[in-house]
Amino acid sequence: MPTEVRVPALGESVTEATVATWFKKPGDAVAVDEMLCELETDKVTVEVPSPAAGVLAEIVAAEGETVSPDALLAQIDESGQGAAPKAEKAEAAKEKEQPQASDDAAAKTPEGQKKMSGKSVDVMVPALGESVTEATVATWFKKVGDSVAADEMLCELETDKVSVEVPAPAAGVLAEIIAEEGATVDAKAKLAVITEGAEGDAPAPAKPAEKDGADAKEDAAPAKASGKDVEDAPSAKKAMAEKGVSRDQVTGSGRDGRVMKEDVAGASAAPKAAVPATPRKAEDTAREERVKMTRLRQTIARRLKDAQNTAAMLTTYNEADMSGIMELRNEYKDAFEKKHKVKLGFMSFFVKACVHALHEVPEVNAEIDGTDVVYKNYVNMGIAVGTPNGLVVPVVRDAQDKSFAEIEKEIGELGAKGRDGKLSMADMQGGTFTISNGGVYGSLMSSPILNPPQSGILGMHKIQERPVAIGGEVVIRPMMYLALSYDHRIVDGKGAVTFLVRVKEALEDPRRLLMDL
Repeated sequence: MPTEVRVPALGESVTEATVATWFKKPGDAVAVDEMLCELETDKVTVEVPSPAAGVLAEIVAAEGETVSPDALLAQIDESGQGAAPKAEKAEAAKEKEQPQASDDAAAKTPEGQKKMSGKSVDVMVPALGESVTEATVATWFKKVGDSVAADEMLCELETDKVSVEVPAPAAGVLAEIIAEEGATVDAKAKLAVITEGAEGDAPAPAKPAEKDGADAKEDAAPAKASGKDVEDAPSAKKAMAEKGVSRDQVTGSGRDGRVMKEDVAGASAAPKAAVPATPRKAEDTAREERVKMTRLRQTIARRLKDAQNTAAMLTTYNEADMSGIMELRNEYKDAFEKKHKVKLGFMSFFVKACVHALHEVPEVNAEIDGTDVVYKNYVNMGIAVGTPNGLVVPVVRDAQDKSFAEIEKEIGELGAKGRDGKLSMADMQGGTFTISNGGVYGSLMSSPILNPPQSGILGMHKIQERPVAIGGEVVIRPMMYLALSYDHRIVDGKGAVTFLVRVKEALEDPRRLLMDL
């Protein structure tokens, strides 16, 4: 009985993913845990490993298809390792005969029409997901006149959630591109036209492009390599575009030299001439560079603006004397690290202080659902982490039940996964309150934006020595400004101020946390 390959866990609120890339094709031998394909959701990329060794007998969900959790992706034959390759060869021979027949028929037509012989096949926008109505054509990997193989990647579309690869529905020649790069297309639009059975004539129209020099050589390499097995990961292409890194600057670690997202992280940006997207008359045009926002960045921008438009957001401020925590850390940091194998940082104190304050002011830990208020009897603490690709908010679950050491370890692990681009959907879901530390970048004061549907977010800032009056005397103390942004629809001013005062008290005298005061 074949072994099924199914969609892995995507996270509790994720209902679908898109099959971005298959690294294997039917008939290929696979090893246990070898990566078979890559799925993309609106936040992360999920790799699907092989559950068994054998032969990839069938691909059920092709590239570009939208799949639900636990959906069947493929089947692996553990016993018939020789059967699948034979079937593949037979199928290939069959396909080879069909174009040959078309070519024979085409030979009877005038020379100039030979390349357009055969049946025309439309390339349509693949399934984008039930709530996605449009996409942007990001990149064409083929040009008019190029030979294409069946299922070879033609272009890449970007939606507000995922990148979608568009495979060729048939072998032949790309006769026409209808939707150029940058065009916005709806879910049922036609992208291009392929002339089936004309692949033998593809090199001739493609030759004039060789005059482009290095660019033509780069384009020719994937075409000769027969397609998708050596196509770079969509996430890698995005990263290269965003960093200004050319393909030849990156060494691929994937199958057959395929460039993965993490390969781009260590590559330095290549100097390049700034080319504006549209003609400009200003003298400064040559010193400018226009880069189109990725769909993911557009989504972030829209969600942040939606948070401002939807919530009655207000921010209250206070400041905390950090000398108490700093003295406590200096006294116990060596013993703490020796016992728990992790450094004692500031974040565990802030998490503990917020948990303590949220128990007293539970509405800051609640959310609005229609006309209901949902109070949480637990604290899933979101910790905002800066990464090369933007800000992410992994979650420390049930923070109310965890010790200082457990919190420090988990924050360290989540931070490392965020910087390496390995956070899963489950790591970033279910937060009830968020802490954002702008102080690591030198911010002295800010007004953080809510992370919907949460009703509160605490902003930490730079610790700076300032003169303060204590007992009638001016002394120098390490001070930090604190900012609480909250949804005034659910949190009153009194509750917000009380919450921030309790956080301040717990930070200035950490012993209060032990006494539950």
